Amino acid sequence: MARPNVLIFMTDHQRGDTVLPASPAKAPNVAKLRKQGVTFSETFCPAPHCCPARATFMTGLYPAQHGVWHNVNVANAITRGLAEGVRTWCEDYADAGYRMWYSGKWHISMTESPVDRGWHVCPGTSGDYSKQRPENRWDAYKTLARQPPPASRGEAQILRPGYPSYTMYGTNDGNRHDVKIVDEAIEAIGRLGTEQTDQPWCVFAGCTGPHDPYYVPQRFLDMYDPDKIDLPPSFHDEMRDKPNFYRRTRDLFDQLTEREHREGIRHYLAYCTFLDDQFGRLLDALDRTGQGENTIVMYVADHGDYMGEHGLWCKGVPCFRGAYHVPLIVRWPKGIARPGRTVDELVSLADVAPTLLEAAGLAVTRPFVGTSLVPFFTDRLPGEWRDALFTQTNGNELYAIQRSVFTKELKFVYNGFDYDELYDLRTDPHEIRNVVDKPEYAADVRRLMRRIWQFSHQTGDTCINPYIMVRFAQYGPAEAFAE
Repeated sequence: MARPNVLIFMTDHQRGDTVLPASPAKAPNVAKLRKQGVTFSETFCPAPHCCPARATFMTGLYPAQHGVWHNVNVANAITRGLAEGVRTWCEDYADAGYRMWYSGKWHISMTESPVDRGWHVCPGTSGDYSKQRPENRWDAYKTLARQPPPASRGEAQILRPGYPSYTMYGTNDGNRHDVKIVDEAIEAIGRLGTEQTDQPWCVFAGCTGPHDPYYVPQRFLDMYDPDKIDLPPSFHDEMRDKPNFYRRTRDLFDQLTEREHREGIRHYLAYCTFLDDQFGRLLDALDRTGQGENTIVMYVADHGDYMGEHGLWCKGVPCFRGAYHVPLIVRWPKGIARPGRTVDELVSLADVAPTLLEAAGLAVTRPFVGTSLVPFFTDRLPGEWRDALFTQTNGNELYAIQRSVFTKELKFVYNGFDYDELYDLRTDPHEIRNVVDKPEYAADVRRLMRRIWQFSHQTGDTCINPYIMVRFAQYGPAEAFAE
């Protein structure tokens, strides 16, 4: 079989549950994709932050290996891009003769653009900071200081003295950036399909939605009845048994009324529907060219959104499922057996790189943390599949060392900046009751902390400083080698 073409549609900030059948999100084009392909229902990013998650998607490695821990374009970023010697799957594709077209959000490096990694770049590409300076906003704050503060809080507004007003949701005429990048991807697919060559192609369309603030056209908002929007089961969790940082984060959103939280959910779901509409345009354009039969279509996101869970929005240090769980659906008519299946095994964005390489028949010997999902395409379980996934973050722009491990039964979070967390997912799937101090879970805490250290050793993670003032783990790194 000829090497497949590849079409990737990546959203930004989209929760994994919004593409599943039980979701209230209206997404008919995603539903069509599910019937035609394989849905990986338990897919997670390694960090709830654009740049490290996208770097993992591109490399098959975790932050401790690829070197991207946070958004690379902020003024206080510690690293500006991928570590020296780290290679991406797209470079392998380019070297193998793939015609590579990139449109949309890059957001991986301050020192490189997609061109440096094998892509032809469309004009709509954003987040390419290779020719820019890190963001510095002092001038904007000087201007802000000369303006009178708001007289009162408006709809969906969050006010804090000395900061710009933040409005969480509203209406507009559509995300023009995302419409443009889909237009460019459609044009690229059409152009590539007419070129007289046997070389396959790869097109990446990277949207900026449904990232906050959640602004959507009224027609999508009208699809959702505000009286039928439910708050999450964990919404009223006061988080008294969780790190202080979590409660401080919630304080930001406590200005919003319950009605505004419900409206926030409504706008977020409507934003997902807007993106589904854009994806439908792209999918229809592909199928009209007649190239769909041997094209891998991937619908995926970089990270999720709390969407009101525990009273929180956006994403950040609180290590809750909503910020880490992401969509992953793959269609490939020539390569997927029994389409319409759902795979419930634990899957990582790190699995994408080895998957795309194997699907293209490219033999690569460098190590990955991820594992190819191709066996699942043919309805096989690939050997002994993982029973746990790990996360690695040093926080967003307010840095905080945090590592976690979770199975389908338990989730343990090591917080280097505060007390730890343990959730029994069998009885507490919404992560409301922290049982880390319960005696009956003591053995689980030690066992899971050991697994975190073992994964840290595997990935070369350097958060093992022995200085007395940072010895906050209940069990230290030597646990990785305990018998």
